[in-house]
Amino acid sequence: MNWELKSDRPIYTQLLEELKRRIVSGYYQPGDRLLPVRELAQEAKVNPNTMQKALSELERENLVFAVRTTGRYITEDETLIEETKKGFAASHIQTYYKEMKALGYDKGGMIQLLSDYEEETT
Repeated sequence: MNWELKSDRPIYTQLLEELKRRIVSGYYQPGDRLLPVRELAQEAKVNPNTMQKALSELERENLVFAVRTTGRYITEDETLIEETKKGFAASHIQTYYKEMKALGYDKGGMIQLLSDYEEETT
C-alpha cells in the first residue's frame, strides 16, 4: 500500500490517518507487528522523528502497543478498532453532508445520489 502524502496538511497528521486507515481496513491485523520506525519512515519517505510522533499518538490512543524488546504491535481490541472505523466513517459522512448541503441537496437527494453512484460503479 502506497503512502500518498500531500502538502496541504501536516505530514504527521497524514501519517496518523494512514496508519489508522490501515488498522481499521484490515491491512494490519490485530496483533500484527509493525515495521520498525526507521523502516516505516523510509517506506513513507518521511523523517523518522515524524513517524515516531505518529506512532506515539497511536500508542496514546491504544491502537498500537510497544513491547520493549520486540517492537510495536497492533491492538487486539477489536471493539476499539471498530469504534475507530466508525469515527472515520462519521468524519467522511459529515464532510459529504456539509458539501452536499452547500450544493442544495436534502437528505433524500443525498441518499439518491449515493444509491445511483453505487449502481453505476458496480
